[in-house]
Amino acid sequence: MRTALLSREYPPFVYGGGGVHVGFLVEHLRRRGVDVRVQCMGEPRDGATAHGEHDARLAGANPALGVFSTDTAIAAAVTDVDVVHSHTWYTNLAGHWAKLLHGIPHVVTAHSLEPMRPWKAEQLGGGYRLSSWAERTAFEAADAVIAVSRSTRHDVLACYPGIDPARVHVIGNGIDTDAYHPDPGDDVLRRIGVDPTRPYVAFVGRTTRQKGVPHLLRAGLRLHPRVQLVLLAGAADTPELAAEVGAAVDDLAAVRDGVFLVPAVLPPEEVRQVLSHAVASCCPSVYEPLGIVNLEAMACGTAVVASAVGGIPEVVDHGVTGTLVPLDRDDPEAFERDLAAALDELAADPARAARMGRAGRARAVAEFGWAGVAERTHHLYEALAGGPGRPR
Repeated sequence: MRTALLSREYPPFVYGGGGVHVGFLVEHLRRRGVDVRVQCMGEPRDGATAHGEHDARLAGANPALGVFSTDTAIAAAVTDVDVVHSHTWYTNLAGHWAKLLHGIPHVVTAHSLEPMRPWKAEQLGGGYRLSSWAERTAFEAADAVIAVSRSTRHDVLACYPGIDPARVHVIGNGIDTDAYHPDPGDDVLRRIGVDPTRPYVAFVGRTTRQKGVPHLLRAGLRLHPRVQLVLLAGAADTPELAAEVGAAVDDLAAVRDGVFLVPAVLPPEEVRQVLSHAVASCCPSVYEPLGIVNLEAMACGTAVVASAVGGIPEVVDHGVTGTLVPLDRDDPEAFERDLAAALDELAADPARAARMGRAGRARAVAEFGWAGVAERTHHLYEALAGGPGRPR
């Protein structure tokens, strides 16, 4: 079985959950003997063929056009494979073109959906209409769509009703519980400035509208003064959002101590330590197909407080591995109040938080292994390509 796997991100250059997913999926598919040929974007790296994202002919043009230019190069590089598998709108069009060019089945994985993320227009301008068109075109023509949760499957069929439901398969994200586990060290915390004798809440994620960072910062105004807040937040999507988050951090730091913003993507081993010692990991997303960060926190033995949106309730067992907070988009203040209350409850009852953390670790190990994800994905490839050992 020869598969071309297409992704903008591939380790070690990973900034989001999609890139984490791709890295582990490729590793475990290769363990199963699948010949995975990775085509990615950006700098050269081991284990993949990288295609530069900057077309000099498009200097100053909308970034989406540069993506499409790179997609052309990727489609041309996809040769002599049985299946092509694309991840996110950045490579969906490359996968679609490869399907048409070479007559091979195309699988897309729905990590998120453009119609569910209208705030992307802030980042991409008119390019958002192009990314939406690329996603729709690829999804509607794909031989199979993998949804990372049951909620995402529902969203796929709602956004693209022309897709045959039989072509949409639920194969969730996984977590490497050998890489993510409770870490007793505290050197990273001390470097950041965190007081390990005080409880703290951790946030790990990109600074996007989707991740709900401003909600968490406003909830921070309500937290008990003893509770610290540690945000491992990647660069903001837009200068406007960066300014908004920066102002909210300043407002919070003006009335309480123990607020730490790390505006960078830390290595997994450092993220692991920050998650391990937190009284809770907070995921205040307004849209989340599944939420790998919740699996990472659970694998580290940490309780999760998260918004009850998308696929999060399929990961976080309310009252057992964490607390789910309903999101009322028409009343964000209520959401922020309830978020703060849920975090304070765990900070005030560390024994309960620890029980949730242990239950989360057990759930991550038992139900979210990457080996199972790779097995189901491999079986889908074989079904599309005609079965093991049989020609298409």
